[in-house]
Amino acid sequence: MIDYYFWTTPNGYKIIVFLEEAGIPYRIIPVNLSKGEQFDSKFLQISPNNKIPAIVDYEPEGARGPIAIFESGAILLYLAEKTTQFIPTELVARTEVLKWLFWQMGGLGPMLGQYQHFNQYAIEKIPYAIERYKKETKRLFTVLNKKLDNSQYISGEYSIADMACYPWILKYHFLGLQLDNFPNLKRWVDLLAARPAIIRAYKKGKEINTTPTVTQESMKFLFG
Repeated sequence: MIDYYFWTTPNGYKIIVFLEEAGIPYRIIPVNLSKGEQFDSKFLQISPNNKIPAIVDYEPEGARGPIAIFESGAILLYLAEKTTQFIPTELVARTEVLKWLFWQMGGLGPMLGQYQHFNQYAIEKIPYAIERYKKETKRLFTVLNKKLDNSQYISGEYSIADMACYPWILKYHFLGLQLDNFPNLKRWVDLLAARPAIIRAYKKGKEINTTPTVTQESMKFLFG
C-alpha cells in the first residue's frame, strides 16, 4: 500500500497516472494547497520542501519500514524501478527516457509555471518577464513537437517521460497556446487522453477538487 499526498496540479497528476497505469494499491491523502495544508508539520516530515506530490511506501524493496519520497521525478523513477514498469532496462533506451524525464523536471514544468505566474497571477505585470517565459514556453512546446515527429510516444515506448510531460502540456489553454500549431503534440495528447488509466486518474482528481488552486485568498500561501 502507498499513501499518496496529492493535489490537482500537473505535478500531482503525474503520480496518480503512474499508480493507475501500474495497478498499485494506494490511498489518496489530499493536501489542499489553497488552505496552506502543505505547511502542516506532519506533512513536512514527509515532504520537507512543502510541495506535493509525495508518497509513503509501506513495502519498499530491501528496506526496513516505510520510506517517504518527495519530488515528482524522483517518485516516478522510484515507482518505475520498484515495479519494473514504464522504464526500459536496456541502457540506451533507459537513458532516452531519463533524458526526457529530466527535461520536463528542469525545463518544461518550471518555465511553464513561471509563465503562468507572471502572466496570470503576479500583482505587478512585468512585460520583460512575461515575454521571456512566453518565448521559452513556445520553444519548449516546439522541442517536444519535433521529438514526436517520428515517434508515437516521447521515448519510443510509453514511459514515465510521457507521464511527466502530459499534465504540463495540458496547460496549453491556460497559456494562450493552440495545439493546432503543434500537430505532433496534439496527436500525442489525444492518444494519451484516451488511455483508461489517465481517464481514471483525472476523474479521481475531479472528485477531490474542481476549484482553482490559485485564488486571492490562497496567494498568501502559494506566493508568500
